[in-house]
Amino acid sequence: MAKCKRNRNKDKRDFTIKTLTANRNYKDTVFRMLFSDRKNLLSLYNAVNQRDYKNPEDLEIVTLENAIYMGMKNDLAFIIDTNLYLYEHQSTYNPNMPLRDLFYICSEYQKLVDKKSLFSSTLQKIPAPNFIEFYNGSTVIADCTDLRLSSAFEHLTGEAKLELIVTVLNVNEGHNAELMQHCSTLNEYAQYVARVRHYATDMPLNQAVERAVDECIQKGILTEFLTRNRNEVISMSIFEYDKELEEKKLRKAEYEYGFSEGKKTGFQNAAMETARRMLKSNKLSLEDIADFSGLSIDEIKQLQNTKS
Repeated sequence: MAKCKRNRNKDKRDFTIKTLTANRNYKDTVFRMLFSDRKNLLSLYNAVNQRDYKNPEDLEIVTLENAIYMGMKNDLAFIIDTNLYLYEHQSTYNPNMPLRDLFYICSEYQKLVDKKSLFSSTLQKIPAPNFIEFYNGSTVIADCTDLRLSSAFEHLTGEAKLELIVTVLNVNEGHNAELMQHCSTLNEYAQYVARVRHYATDMPLNQAVERAVDECIQKGILTEFLTRNRNEVISMSIFEYDKELEEKKLRKAEYEYGFSEGKKTGFQNAAMETARRMLKSNKLSLEDIADFSGLSIDEIKQLQNTKS
């Protein structure tokens, strides 16, 4: 594999980066394709961090194209102003993102540093990491929330000696208004996804995606991107939506398996407590509560009728 030295003028240091070959078995996503464009990515970075960079070349893309773990890979990784950012897009809720990002950041640092320097008496400087997940799944979550690696530690006593925090930003239409206002590309992407989901409730998925693409082009939503990549976007959108449905089915199957293995009481109590809290908010539909808690609509109605 070829190696290249990239000099960063701001800190006068070289990070050694290996050029890697993309794994062709990995199915790309519309989000990754859209924000692989440096101009769009810089706009997204500026919106998230309230910065005003003008030159897309300030971004140093360091995405590891073949760093795949369990069929998944990081969507976008880049360095700017000596900080390393890992951007992920998720259409289903995933509490394991901190662990996934831990594996990925280790791979990044392995490629960025000269391993020989780790045995010297000089401190090896590395770019500070930042982890962001852009979530647009159907499960209702807050506009901004944090996922912590320490939540996965069993029997943790005292302060965690290792921590990794992923900031999850809800980028569904109608959420994070200020962020959307400062990144029109993200705002238009949210509108496109909302249309796909809306039409998919009443028609076959392929027709829903095609209608959403055509309508967005007509209304000036991601017009240039969708026109230039129409067939590929349709194919990826169908794949993404099917994948989202399959992951929901998998979670349901895991939940039912837990019941059959004698864990029903614990799971049921936790699910009921979650549903009670969501009912108290009076902001969520019964369908959303059922989707998140794993309880049936009938079980939630019973809780609704008995809640104090």
